[in-house]
Amino acid sequence: MRVDQYLWCLRYYKSRNQASLGCKQGHVRIGDQLVKPSREVIIGDKIKVRKNQIWHKLIVMDIPKSRLGANLVDIYRENITPDDAFDHLNIQNLSKVPRREKGTGRPTKKDRREMDDYFEDS
Repeated sequence: MRVDQYLWCLRYYKSRNQASLGCKQGHVRIGDQLVKPSREVIIGDKIKVRKNQIWHKLIVMDIPKSRLGANLVDIYRENITPDDAFDHLNIQNLSKVPRREKGTGRPTKKDRREMDDYFEDS
């Protein structure tokens, strides 16, 4: 199976066109080599995919016949992405935008006025 088709089947990309563009732009590597979209994937290959500023690392366990549901993806690949690769994404505490606690519901009129005042001062 082609590498762009494999990544599309495993839901790393929404379309085959996006997967082939990712390969052409250097966001996909097998081993440490840049690959073309037509490169064949075999069982045991180590693939790196750059998506959302993270290098996802995976090992090919099996080749799917078609695009999979999200809950079946782990049958066909082993995710070996280190946990510390996701650490830099938790930057919401550093932003200046005020955050509401999850589950507090819709802001009241008073809350909206306070937010408007905050944004006018910025």
